Amino acid sequence: MKPLSDDIEAFIKSLLGEDQDQVDVQRNELAGYFRCAPSQITYVLSTRFTPDRGYAIESRRGGGGFVRIVRLRKAQGDQLFYLINQRIGASVSAQDAFSIIQQLAEQGILSDRESALMQAATSARAINLPLAVKDALRASVLREMLLQVVRDQKEA
Repeated sequence: MKPLSDDIEAFIKSLLGEDQDQVDVQRNELAGYFRCAPSQITYVLSTRFTPDRGYAIESRRGGGGFVRIVRLRKAQGDQLFYLINQRIGASVSAQDAFSIIQQLAEQGILSDRESALMQAATSARAINLPLAVKDALRASVLREMLLQVVRDQKEA
């Protein structure tokens, strides 16, 4: 049985669809629909709809309050520089690297082949070093690969 978080994520993504870049939802209505606490909706929004996964969340409180989920569309250069400078930083875990690469592939910024190569190069098996240096090396490798993607886009 799939976790409820997966169902909530899939439902929100289905609301976005292919042609829609944003959707407004009410947290309490979603919680009622899924028969869960509103905090479960907040958890899904804060962990699965993040900038490094290609989404921004806007929230409006009050009686007519809502949560707006915005899909970040191919502002590729800006998004890549954000990932390189802010999200990756001095170190990045294998899980976070995978998430970043997967999100870029889903947005069409990386080809399937580029994505597979980057995942292999940043995997725990490829970086078989002590934990103290593993995440720093992974960040350096991922950062350089993404900078090359930016260079390639500018030349195209």
